[in-house]
Amino acid sequence: MNRKAVRSWLWVDWANSAFTTTIMATIMPIFYADVATKHMDATTSTAFWGYTQSIALIVVVLLSPVLGAIADAARSKKAFLCFFTFMGAIASVLMFFIGEGDWILASVLMIIGTIGFSGSNSFYDAFLSDLVPNEHDRDLVSSIGYSFGYIGGGILLAINLLMIQYPESFFLPDRLVATQVSFITVGLWWIGFSIPFFIHVKESKREGTQSRSVVNWTKHGFQSVGKTIRNIRRYPELLKFLVAFWFFSDGINTIIKMATIYGREVGIGQNDLIIALLLTQVVGIPFTILFGKIAENFGAMRTLTMTLFVYLLIVMLGFFMTTSLHFYLLATAVGMVQGGSQALSRSLYSRLVPTKHQAEFFGFFSLSGKFASIFGPFVFGLIGQLMNSSRLGIISIAFFFIIGIIILSTINLEKGRIEAITGNPKDDLYIA
Repeated sequence: MNRKAVRSWLWVDWANSAFTTTIMATIMPIFYADVATKHMDATTSTAFWGYTQSIALIVVVLLSPVLGAIADAARSKKAFLCFFTFMGAIASVLMFFIGEGDWILASVLMIIGTIGFSGSNSFYDAFLSDLVPNEHDRDLVSSIGYSFGYIGGGILLAINLLMIQYPESFFLPDRLVATQVSFITVGLWWIGFSIPFFIHVKESKREGTQSRSVVNWTKHGFQSVGKTIRNIRRYPELLKFLVAFWFFSDGINTIIKMATIYGREVGIGQNDLIIALLLTQVVGIPFTILFGKIAENFGAMRTLTMTLFVYLLIVMLGFFMTTSLHFYLLATAVGMVQGGSQALSRSLYSRLVPTKHQAEFFGFFSLSGKFASIFGPFVFGLIGQLMNSSRLGIISIAFFFIIGIIILSTINLEKGRIEAITGNPKDDLYIA
């Protein structure tokens, strides 16, 4: 294991988590509700935010398997990661220009930024198996990566919170401008802290790889998608894990993307929302590493299931939330399990993926989560809009966790490892 390369890989989590914390989860939802959709009622604003997330993920779903297949064949994961990093960072910077009533511009930039974030993460995750060959080390390294994300995202969120609360101290005229400037800081942070990865992480070139035109690579990508679907069906335990991930990831991502704007709708103040979500970051740092350690003793699958039961409890209690204290308690609970559940999911999946299909199958890993995440925010927003209350929308999230837990309980991890190592005798029939 190249420790310098692994450390450089960890900085990407530090860098791109700024988008998750400042834009996706905290400041942008409030800004969207208070400024971009100022003339809408609260329920409609919440619904539009959910629809925006769903549209972004539809595009990501269409791109993920194609890009994963292309990167696997061309050995260009690093180039694609760079491209999507800049896409997301530039979209973040341009959010500075969103003003009162500019909900269309806000939605479009949010969609572009989400595509950049999700696209870069697809290729970022695919490096884990390359950089950490030892399966035993992956749980811990993956957990440390998420902890790095919590620290990096939390530090920038804290800086932005101070800037919004005390704009004069940062030589800014008011809180509105300070909020807009916070979007610029995300783009700069994202690019700046990704530089170590671009410098120190090397990607080996596959012998015999030929240069092709964009059209040919696209055609090759779509052809590979069909082969990927057929190949995944030859790994039953991997397929079951993907379906389980499809459900519980939808629940997790819906909580991340809708919690702030939901809290705003039920009457939680802006300062409490931001501070509580900053608390989520702080709590997440030690607990993400802790769950990595727990997994070493009790098994990654049992530990992951434990975190999902906590999420299920969070959703049920969220229905009754009325005060800022409730929001603080739920935010703390989310911080305890968010990083652990994501890190363990990534690590477990890496054990079930055949080496020769790493980028391609990790594209489907991302695809599975992103495809599922289309439905959560959409259902949340639609139920809230139809019933004129988002409280009923939050109950729907419980369904995703329950189904995910049930499917996880049927997976034989040892059998899945053997399938990944030995492969299927017929697998070569589907290799170009």
